[in-house]
Amino acid sequence: MKTIKITGVPEHFNLPWHFAIEEDAFRERGIDLQWTDTPEGTGKMSGMLRDGETDIAIILTEGIVKDITAGNPSRIVQTYIATPLIWGIHVAADAPYREISDLQNTKAAISRLGSGSHLMSYVNARREGWNTEALTFETVNTMDGAVEALRSGKADYFMWERFMTKPLVDRGVFRRVGDCPTPWPCFVIAVRNEVLEKEGHVIKHILDVINTYTEDFKQIPSIDRTLANRFDQKPEDIREWLSLTRWSQSPMDAKTLETVQEQLLELGLIPERLPFDRIVKSY
Repeated sequence: MKTIKITGVPEHFNLPWHFAIEEDAFRERGIDLQWTDTPEGTGKMSGMLRDGETDIAIILTEGIVKDITAGNPSRIVQTYIATPLIWGIHVAADAPYREISDLQNTKAAISRLGSGSHLMSYVNARREGWNTEALTFETVNTMDGAVEALRSGKADYFMWERFMTKPLVDRGVFRRVGDCPTPWPCFVIAVRNEVLEKEGHVIKHILDVINTYTEDFKQIPSIDRTLANRFDQKPEDIREWLSLTRWSQSPMDAKTLETVQEQLLELGLIPERLPFDRIVKSY
């Protein structure tokens, strides 16, 4: 039995992995796939890949591309979610801000530097015509940290996946003032280079299994109720989310990588573009 460590955020996107693990689909191929939830998100997972704490990460596209450019010894082996991530832009329920434009020159809460919430703050600022060099941040690590920061005034807004954050909006903790979708497919599967070199055939088996699960995931009977129960969501919100979400079974293509690198370069978040094969491993 080959042990492989994998991590991802504890969100609805990753339920196919849990189904496959619970049903011993990887064990049937001689793989003990050990899942770890990482609620802190992409910045934390990038560090785990660097430090060898995980072998695989289900991670935000822009975050891992930036970190590979900065020296993370990993590569992307596949696109996992083919559709954009819809980032909700949230403020405290009693905050005076009513529109995205009101947030210019205020402080963004981010899970950590290099995280999706950090990088998408730049994407949103660019979209709004703000000076990205004037952005300021408060590192909050987790959702609980974001709640505390916005309530106390340490930060003014927080960007996180719209549907996973909606329960806090429904409870009157946050108020959503707008959305900012990613300009690219949002999640990829990244693997440490050492693992790719030594266990490339094992990674191929893992991809074969998860692609079987994601291909039919939306057709599972009552999957909307299952997701709603597991992730404290309203069934109608889950149905909307499912209608907007498509899992991928394909490698990242060169055009997508070019779009990501071009945007990161324009925002000053990477110093240079890397060749395709330095970032993507094609099977």
